[in-house]
Amino acid sequence: MGSFVYSDYWPFAVLLLSVILVVTLITRWRFHPFIALMLSAMFVALLSPALPEVPGQNPVITIIELPMMEFGIMAGKIAWVIALAAVIGTAMMESGAAEQIVNWLLKTLGEKRAATALMISGFILSIPVFVDTVFFLLIPLGITLALKTGRDFVLYVVAIGGGGVITHSIVPPTPGPLIMAETLSLDLGIVIFAGLATGLVPAIAVIVVGKWLNKRLNIPVRVTNSHVTSIPNPPSLMLSVLPIVLPILMISFASTVEAVTGELPDWIAFQGNKNIAMGVGTFVALFLWARGQKLGSNALWQGIAKPLEVGGVIILITSAGGAYGAMIAHSGVGKAISLATEGFQVHYILLAWIIAAVLKIAQGSGTVAMISAAGIMAALVGPEYHLPYHPIYILLAMGFGSLFVSWMNDSGFWVVVRLSGFTEKEGLQTWTFILAIIAVVGLVQILFLSWMFPLI
Repeated sequence: MGSFVYSDYWPFAVLLLSVILVVTLITRWRFHPFIALMLSAMFVALLSPALPEVPGQNPVITIIELPMMEFGIMAGKIAWVIALAAVIGTAMMESGAAEQIVNWLLKTLGEKRAATALMISGFILSIPVFVDTVFFLLIPLGITLALKTGRDFVLYVVAIGGGGVITHSIVPPTPGPLIMAETLSLDLGIVIFAGLATGLVPAIAVIVVGKWLNKRLNIPVRVTNSHVTSIPNPPSLMLSVLPIVLPILMISFASTVEAVTGELPDWIAFQGNKNIAMGVGTFVALFLWARGQKLGSNALWQGIAKPLEVGGVIILITSAGGAYGAMIAHSGVGKAISLATEGFQVHYILLAWIIAAVLKIAQGSGTVAMISAAGIMAALVGPEYHLPYHPIYILLAMGFGSLFVSWMNDSGFWVVVRLSGFTEKEGLQTWTFILAIIAVVGLVQILFLSWMFPLI
């Protein structure tokens, strides 16, 4: 046994046992994901014989302290951005900016294309707003439209949910894509652009498959007391989109300049820093909220307390996931996989998708699946491994894999089922099915693009 522990293949056992522990703690014993991930990170440290040495520190203490250090490092990278994203989302809803975007899309596209308008709304709003909140915001509109027209209820639900989960899974600053970008050391501007671009084909698939499901399933509107409450004094459409568009433009501008010129002037680097860009978006969102609702500074700061609390929980979970992923890397799993697959042609894009999908099915949380898979894959996609394509494809594969399959152990499943008035069977036929379609379509697209446009 001792010789096996110190062998090149021991990290596989560490990885397998730690995944089993994460899944068991979350699904069977109902541990909070933050606690489950931190305990699993320490478990990995306990089983890893070759941890980095900390000068002057007892190795036993290192088993506890190293995961805590990795937790702090990841929190330092993502905490500010996630907190501000939560504030932007709340401010946009409270100011009426989110409502303005949705109403403009519905008016522009018309009643016949209402499903497309709802899908685009979900796609856009899920960039700074958590997907559960987007569904809360949009489902009353879907119910109202279905009651008014007497048709297309399934299509509206699928469009809202499908559009929202795409950007939630592959476009920062939502927590999963953000932490994947940090873990793989990828430029955030490139990740945003790639996520938006590769989200288009799955978004089209959402409408196509939604129409097919709508014809196949006859699900009535059972929720009749839902209504849309208009926000007084909403901002103009131009101002409404600024909290989303400004950070994306600032970050993307810096990435584009560096890619085209090979240099990055200090002032462009400063304005394109994710923390600065998100701060500007937050300032605009808060200004619109305070101006529209005539809030004083006290009322405004009290108003952002709740989204900061929600953001704090997300920060804890994602940072704990980062610590777990870092400890997996310290265990030597990257070297172990490299040795085990030497002489074999391993497609790391497919591997990344499968790892995220298995973790998603097992424990339910897409965010946990993404950040855990990122920790595993980070050890495999470093410069020394000479990938035949850009590592952005690995990130996108994990994002799409984290959508396969959403069922009863996923909180998102119950949000959709309860708010839509669906039965559990109807939820499996609609929500679970459309997320599986998005995941598979996304994988096929990524495999094709990595072959046609390797970007190296």
